[in-house]
Amino acid sequence: MNLPNQLTLLRIFLTPIFVLLLFMDTTVSQLGSFIVFSLASVTDWYDGYAARKFGFISTWGKFFDPLADKILVSSGFVSFSILGYVPVWMVIILVARDFFITILRSYAVIKKRPIETNVFAKAKTFFQFCVLYFIFLYHLLGKQDLGKGVAKVLEVIQNLNVIFALLCIITFLTAISGLIYLIENRSHLRQMGSDIYRMFVPSDI
Repeated sequence: MNLPNQLTLLRIFLTPIFVLLLFMDTTVSQLGSFIVFSLASVTDWYDGYAARKFGFISTWGKFFDPLADKILVSSGFVSFSILGYVPVWMVIILVARDFFITILRSYAVIKKRPIETNVFAKAKTFFQFCVLYFIFLYHLLGKQDLGKGVAKVLEVIQNLNVIFALLCIITFLTAISGLIYLIENRSHLRQMGSDIYRMFVPSDI
């Protein structure tokens, strides 16, 4: 249990805390939720940096690091969907993609052929975090009386449907990255389908 893996576990443990504070709906709890979410996001960057710098790269880390990202990101989009910022159909696409890719990665680990995270998927995760930060700040600022200037900016964002436009981009990137995963790992997919078939269909039929 080296430092990068400890940070990965910390990110998983911080996720329910961020969600709980978000729904307490007080100024202090909302700010605390943002701080916890930011801390969890920083661990995502630092555990990868530490793993590369000190050579702490393991099969466990390769699997659980992206899984921790998916848990944090999915929790964020589900939470903001409940608060009315993200359409349900987008959340379904985002979560379903990550759920299926996690199953595929789990299968690859069991077969001792771990799947490497491609550059496009990493970019997708980065932009997902950026959009979550944008929604988070919009949500926090909207609850405060910070003057006419801030109120005007928030009104422009709302009138131009900026959040929805960003979510459309993220949903598209998420779907495309999932498709790339399936194409690049089609051998895993075929083998997994074959194993599932043999599991449910007797060989003597």
